[in-house]
Amino acid sequence: MSSVHNPRSEIVGALYRDHRGWLLGWLRRNVACPQRAEDLSQDTFVRLLGRSELKAPQQPRAFLAAVARGLLFDHFRRAALEQAWLDELAHLPPAEHPSPQDQHLILEDLKAIDAMLARLSSKARAAFLYNRLDGLNHAEIAERLGVSVSRVRQYLAQAMRQCYVALYGEPT
Repeated sequence: MSSVHNPRSEIVGALYRDHRGWLLGWLRRNVACPQRAEDLSQDTFVRLLGRSELKAPQQPRAFLAAVARGLLFDHFRRAALEQAWLDELAHLPPAEHPSPQDQHLILEDLKAIDAMLARLSSKARAAFLYNRLDGLNHAEIAERLGVSVSRVRQYLAQAMRQCYVALYGEPT
């Protein structure tokens, strides 16, 4: 039996057929760019196809909106990250600006790190940011988070491993 006829595909197909127009309108009201709304609409259904288990929702529009809302959140977070990078770049003297190709690669790396940080626990993420952005040492981080110094070391090791995986893939 081909994967086209499995129950998950049938559910997603029905959701697409019956609610895609509604979802696209909902996204267009939340995103300024119609093409981005179209992309997010497609991404919503792709995300559903990627789920290991999927049951037909009792409230399809609320279900689709919840999935799309998560994608919107990711979109806006990444847009804010990109804007922060561009703002920092604007403060550099022109001679220090990376080439357009390097700028693109840097943005892709930042997006990968952002996605990695989103997968960490809130305390591991905070420990990493306190250490890397604020320059706090392990004891200062432990005090702020209310955990032991050894726990801070564990959090930082988790975060650094995830950074490595995000940038270079799984170690061999």
